[in-house]
Amino acid sequence: MDVMTKEGTYIYCIVESDQPRSFGPLGIGGRGDEVYTICFDGIAAVVSNSPVERYSARRENMVAHEKAIEEVMKEHTVLPVRFGTIAEDQGDQGQVRRILEKDHDRFKALLNKMRDKKELNLKAIFNKDAVYQDILEKYEDIRKLKEKLAAIESERTHFQLMQVGEMVEQALEQEKTDHGDEILSVLRPLAEEIKSNDTYGELMIVNAAFLVHKEKEPEFDWEVEGLADKYGEKIRFKYVGTLPPFNFVNLVIETEKY
Repeated sequence: MDVMTKEGTYIYCIVESDQPRSFGPLGIGGRGDEVYTICFDGIAAVVSNSPVERYSARRENMVAHEKAIEEVMKEHTVLPVRFGTIAEDQGDQGQVRRILEKDHDRFKALLNKMRDKKELNLKAIFNKDAVYQDILEKYEDIRKLKEKLAAIESERTHFQLMQVGEMVEQALEQEKTDHGDEILSVLRPLAEEIKSNDTYGELMIVNAAFLVHKEKEPEFDWEVEGLADKYGEKIRFKYVGTLPPFNFVNLVIETEKY
């Protein structure tokens, strides 16, 4: 015997709007549910119908969540809501409206803060061959020890080679710190906020999100291009712009409290 799944309302983001609006069949879950607004006093929740279930953080679910917010962002300042937030209102929208009413002032203040701003993401990664060659040229003690060991029989150099490896590793960490500081010093004055995320792999220097006002975006783009030209093949930049501010706003709405 089939058991019917309870229906609720999945919340993607909060926007400033007093007009009912549809953004198309972009709803999470693969059913083609319409993404639309529920409005209250000048603000709105962007939602879709959804089964009341715990969505796993699989790529397809995360992409659906983010794609809906990105579509809304084409027309609105958005406050992203934490992935997997579902109001159990059984389609009457009452719980969502209570959320908008109770947190109206908080949402309004955040919307004012985020207006005309966007998230820009930047990763800076060393080219392995180029940075190791640079280390040999820059760090005389490493270069001299390596040249000395090259003239000695290999079976007698094991521990010295380990020492060289440790010295290179320390030098690489110093280079990452120095270059990371240089890159951020150029971009920091153009950003309202910066969120530095964890780097991964031995060659990543910077993994950061920048909250930038739209008027500063062209200058920010120009500075990133300048950095890429300055460092040439030594550093590779991965630059992604015009994103919802996921790193700066991630509203946690505990729906059971409304």
